[in-house]
Amino acid sequence: MTDLRIEPRMGSGGAQRDGGAPDLLRSARFRLERETHWRQLDELVSRAEAGGAAALSYNEVRNLAAGYRQAMNSLSVARDISLDRALIAYLESLCARAYLVVYAPQESLGGLISRLLLRGIPQAVRRSALPLFIGFLALVLGAFAGYRLCNNDPSWYYTFVPAEMADQRTPDASADYLRSTIYGNERHESDGLAAFSAFLFSHNTGIAVLIFALGVFLSVPSFILTFYNGLILGAFFAMFQEKGLGYDVFAWLSIHGVTELAAISIACAGGAGLGLAVLLPGARTRKEALRHQGHDAVKLAILAALMLVAAAFIEGFLRQLVQDPIWRLAIGWGMGAFWVCWLTLGGREGKFSNEGGPSGEVRP
Repeated sequence: MTDLRIEPRMGSGGAQRDGGAPDLLRSARFRLERETHWRQLDELVSRAEAGGAAALSYNEVRNLAAGYRQAMNSLSVARDISLDRALIAYLESLCARAYLVVYAPQESLGGLISRLLLRGIPQAVRRSALPLFIGFLALVLGAFAGYRLCNNDPSWYYTFVPAEMADQRTPDASADYLRSTIYGNERHESDGLAAFSAFLFSHNTGIAVLIFALGVFLSVPSFILTFYNGLILGAFFAMFQEKGLGYDVFAWLSIHGVTELAAISIACAGGAGLGLAVLLPGARTRKEALRHQGHDAVKLAILAALMLVAAAFIEGFLRQLVQDPIWRLAIGWGMGAFWVCWLTLGGREGKFSNEGGPSGEVRP
C-alpha cells in the first residue's frame, strides 16, 4: 500500500517556503478526514487487481465504486487548493488504478475468445445471409460453368487450371494415372506431410485474404475471384468424370473441399458485406455503414481462417492417410455438418435476452 507521508516543500536554498507550515497543516487535516476511505479503496483495488472483480462481494463492489467517486472528489479538491504534491501524486495513482478496475473490461483473453467462438461468429453468420448467398452463389456458378464448358470442350481445362496446379493431371492423361493421383501417395510421404500441410494453408489463406480484401470495391472482385475458383473446381471434376472417375474424385475433393471451399465462400461473403455497405448504405452514410458492417465482416474473415486451418490439416494429413472413398466422404461431409450445426445453433440464448431483446442476438 502506498505511503501517505507528506514531505515539506523546500525552497531553492533548502529553506521552507513561505506559507509551508499552513500548507502542511491543511494537507494533514485534509488527509486525516479522508485517509480511512482511501485506504479502504486501496485495499479493494489491490484485491480486484489480484483476483479480478469476481473476488469481491456485491457490497464490496458497491463500496469500490463509491470509494472511486470519493477519491476523484478528493483529488479534484487537492488540486484546486494546491495541497502537497506527494498527496496529489498518491491520489492520482489510486484513482487511475480504481478507474481500470471499475471501468476496464474484466473479461480474460480466454473469455473473449470463448465469447467470439460461442456467440460472436455464429451470430455474425446468421446476420450475413445476403453476403453468404453471394459468396456461395459465386462458387456454385463458377463450378457449374467450368463443368459444362470442359465437358463440351476439354481444351477449356487448360484455360481455367494453372499449369502448376494441374501438374500432369490433364485431359491427355490416362485414367490409370489420374486414379493414381487420387489413391496414390505421390509427394506425400509421412515425413513430408507437415510441410505440405503448411504450404496448403499458406496458399489457401492468401486466396481467402485477397478475396476478402477486394470485397470493399463493390463486391465485384471478390465475386470474380470466387467464381474463378469455382471454374477450376468444375473443370477438375469434368476431366475426372470423363475418365470414369467421377465418384472417386468427388470423395477425394469432399474430404477437404467441403471445409476449404466453404471457407473461400465465407471469405467472399465477408468482402461482399463490405461492398454492399458501400453500394447500399441505406439510411446510414457510407462511412457509417462500412463501420457497422465491418464488425460482422471481420468475424467472417476469422471464421474463414479457422476453417482454412482445419482444411489444411485435413488435406495435408487425412486425405493422404485415408484412402477409402466412403471414409473420405464421411470425414468431409461430417465436417460440413459440424460447421452447419455450430453456426446455426451457436449463440442462441432463448426467446428473451438481457442484452439483445427478443432475438437474443447482439452485435458486439
